[in-house]
Amino acid sequence: MRQQCEWAGLNRASYYYVPAPESALNLQLMRLIDEQYMSTPYYGYRRMTAILQRQGFSVNHKRVQRLMQTMGLQAIYPKPRTSISNPEHKIYPYLLRDVEIVRPNQVWSTDITYIPMPTGFMYLVAVIDWYSRFILDWRLSNTLDGIFCIASLQQALTLNKPEIFNSDRAPVRAFIPVEVTLRSLWRRELLSV
Repeated sequence: MRQQCEWAGLNRASYYYVPAPESALNLQLMRLIDEQYMSTPYYGYRRMTAILQRQGFSVNHKRVQRLMQTMGLQAIYPKPRTSISNPEHKIYPYLLRDVEIVRPNQVWSTDITYIPMPTGFMYLVAVIDWYSRFILDWRLSNTLDGIFCIASLQQALTLNKPEIFNSDRAPVRAFIPVEVTLRSLWRRELLSV
């Protein structure tokens, strides 16, 4: 065995090392963390620690953090910088300043938001008429691409056309196809950010 460890460049002590199994208490904590995670996947190790302490367990955040890492669990939340615009993306003037909205189809708006799910996110896009507050169309997608945005916009455009289409600075990869679709329908500046 000595020769084989030497050939492999492995220390004999590490060859014979057997990691200690998790204690019964740690296994119980891991089960409770897993149950809580299934109902609230957006809880990180700090909130998990608080919940376990409220249940009477004397644990600190470092132990809970280690157990969550061992289980491969981490809080699900929107990551930073998801709405950073591309510098090459055109910024449109805000056309609604001092505009009184007095009739349907005068101003439409769209927005994209995320919906947390047990295993990730779904993205929701909606097209809304500002005057009536009627949702003209909405779609769900598990990816943040422009395809579901275009489908929603095209469905809404079968009902009517707005004079002004307002949108926030959505993620560029989702908004550019909407911009191209709108530009193909109108020649004048109708987009507002």
